[in-house]
Amino acid sequence: MPTSPLSTAATPARPSAGADDPARLSALELVEGYRARRLSPVEATQAVIDRVRRLDPKVNAFAVFDPETALEAARQSEQRWRRGTPLGALDGVPVTLKDLILAKGWPTLRGSRAVDPAQAWDEDAPAAARLREDGAVLLGKTTTSEFGWKGLGDSPLTGITRNPWNTAHTPGGSSGGAAAAAAFDFGPLHVATDGGGSTRLPAAHSGVFGFKPSFGRVPVYPPSQNGTLYHVTPLTRSVRDAAVLLNVIARPDARDWHALPPSATALDDGLEQGVKGLRIAFSPALGYAQVDPQVERLVADGARVFADLGATVELVDPGIDDPFPIFDTLWAAGAAKLLASFAPERRGLVEAGLQEVAARGQAIDVVAYLRAVDAREALGRHFNQFHQTWDLLITPTTAHPASAIDATQADLVRRPIRSPFTYPFNLTQQPAASVPVGLTPEGLPVGLQIVGARFADATVLRAARAFEIARPFASPGEPR
Repeated sequence: MPTSPLSTAATPARPSAGADDPARLSALELVEGYRARRLSPVEATQAVIDRVRRLDPKVNAFAVFDPETALEAARQSEQRWRRGTPLGALDGVPVTLKDLILAKGWPTLRGSRAVDPAQAWDEDAPAAARLREDGAVLLGKTTTSEFGWKGLGDSPLTGITRNPWNTAHTPGGSSGGAAAAAAFDFGPLHVATDGGGSTRLPAAHSGVFGFKPSFGRVPVYPPSQNGTLYHVTPLTRSVRDAAVLLNVIARPDARDWHALPPSATALDDGLEQGVKGLRIAFSPALGYAQVDPQVERLVADGARVFADLGATVELVDPGIDDPFPIFDTLWAAGAAKLLASFAPERRGLVEAGLQEVAARGQAIDVVAYLRAVDAREALGRHFNQFHQTWDLLITPTTAHPASAIDATQADLVRRPIRSPFTYPFNLTQQPAASVPVGLTPEGLPVGLQIVGARFADATVLRAARAFEIARPFASPGEPR
């Protein structure tokens, strides 16, 4: 299994391996190489394919891997670059999609044996459509827990996805495949989803960057069973790449009734401005979470980095109760809706834990549901007021390091399926990012969460970029 030689405090810089391995270049470095004709999309895509073939058996990050289609797209991109007519900012850049996101020609089975694969699969979701329009090279689809219901990297359909830092541990979920792919350099860009932490939790456990933008920033279609909790997200090795990816997938799509209007400026504008002068609240427990001491120590050390960079950082309790009962009501109702869409014989193929959640959802009455909606609105108002004083809020991303895969599903202490720090901000629809902050003595990554006011996506990205420069993100390297 992979083990890490890295220190347990600051994460060391990722080595600049791009000169001899194009698979490990950033998206921006790839495009620069194409423009200067030092590198071609075919060379870059083949390097990623070779790396996936060599290393994916260690982690099982892909639900669908289609090298032939990817190489054909790379050849077309190469011709465009030779003519000097790239389609967009990501032309020729390898990208993956989580297997909750529709993509023409590939089945979207959502980690479940209940989904019938014998369908046309002839429609792109908005993110997939925008990437094709931009000339990106789609490699395949990454694994997810079944219908994205839990924060673990396994499903009945694709089996266990493993953590690149230590294959005995989960990479987190539900975007476990995307996080493992990012950590192992299976290309620079990965499109994931987040309904309660499903991007930020695996980003933290896998030592990569995950960003949940404000709700509506990235168009969604078809709608999720989780409704307005659900976001489509970038999950990458670097903040800059995430911002460039977000610029593409955030473009409008008329199929999403909730979509925000186009941003007046690119989301990477001002990315290098730093955090000097920002007012940052640091809450190590949000007032209710029980946090592993190793996580607590690393995140507190990370919070001091922002002060060193010129921000005002103060220890603050945001003054909320644990909003999990609100989240659980909405989540369980969504699970009931989902399973009701399947015939009984297919419903029985769904894993037991999700069936239990759906059964609880089915028992929720209308009054209880609407009370949860009201409580959610109150929470959102509370944080609207909170951000009148504070530009950003910093917390741990997860309360624990990645759990061991051999723990039982019922052992929620050793194998937690959610993070107490992530779902509050799906409820409030605020932008929130996870940045790697260090490693435990066992060599497992820990994440620090940066939360901004609703629609202040650029401020969160700017703070994450400042942290990335001060504490460059590490790589797990090659497995042993």
